[in-house]
Amino acid sequence: MTEILVDIRDGVGVITLEAPERRNALTVSMADELVTACNELDSDRNVGAIVLRGAGGYFCAGADRAVLTAAHADPAGGTTFSNLSAIYRSFARVTELGVPSIAAVRGGAVGAGVNLLLSASLRVVGRDAKIVSGFSSLGLHPGGGHLALLNRVAGYEATVALGVLGQPLSGTRAYELGMAWEAPEDAHVEDRAEQLARNAAGDPELSRMVMASLRHELGPPPLTLAAALELERASQMRTQRRRGEGSPPTISRAGNA
Repeated sequence: MTEILVDIRDGVGVITLEAPERRNALTVSMADELVTACNELDSDRNVGAIVLRGAGGYFCAGADRAVLTAAHADPAGGTTFSNLSAIYRSFARVTELGVPSIAAVRGGAVGAGVNLLLSASLRVVGRDAKIVSGFSSLGLHPGGGHLALLNRVAGYEATVALGVLGQPLSGTRAYELGMAWEAPEDAHVEDRAEQLARNAAGDPELSRMVMASLRHELGPPPLTLAAALELERASQMRTQRRRGEGSPPTISRAGNA
């Protein structure tokens, strides 16, 4: 693997998105590597928790620009459809991990990067980090189960604000809304995430049993992520084609959240 690094530290699997030159935006190959990393850590019974982080002080800037440009040109094309599916699959795979996962978010997250942080079991977000859905500012319908993931973690009001109205969030505001467990100073985000993970990593077998019970007892969200992926897809493809035919009107942004 070249852009996903995996390290195991005292029972904590640390997955690092290692493409800081593009703020860890997901390419197809990088998404495939992330799925492989999840598979490897799930199969290691000595791993009791996982931390997901981005290199270079930024979590994830969403899907890589080349993937988005191709989607605008031909959203229904076989290659485009397959490439976006690979990116969607990467954060869907995070939701399936057999151990608790903690997203350590520094700098910010945009678009599919927000989906990725929402896919983790828990979030530690730097207080000055910026969380931006980003879809509406590009004239795109949200994709990848974005609305379902937002509602599952943040609730209806925040889903409307981020996913529909395009409002950005600071890490502090995300914490206030219940989207993050903690919002420490930026320099302490990753250390704090690993500290939390070690509580579960000390007994991997128990960690896996508790996570399995949590899923059985709390059940799936009202709409499963798999269903949300498909429901959003046609509308997002339409807006991708519209984007390829000519930029939509510029959308102004009033206020910050």
